[in-house]
Amino acid sequence: MEVVKIKGDEKSALIELREETFTLTSALEEQLWEDKNITEAASFREHPYLSEPKIWVKVKKGDVKEALEKAAESLIDITKEFREKFSKAL
Repeated sequence: MEVVKIKGDEKSALIELREETFTLTSALEEQLWEDKNITEAASFREHPYLSEPKIWVKVKKGDVKEALEKAAESLIDITKEFREKFSKAL
């Protein structure tokens, strides 16, 4: 995976995730909306087969990078919890 900042500043960013699926950007978007400082969050793909998934983020307070890192950490925690429950269930 390669993460590329297409455009943005301290309060907003358009990020492309190369060699990754839309699943990851959708999950990040869901977690970003849990942050009260997020004013805009959207994951999209211009073409289902020919383009890379992107995520747009805008914050009213704080830093975009910090918001994305917090969302990613939250996904890691959710994944760990799922793995534990899945292992116990089997």
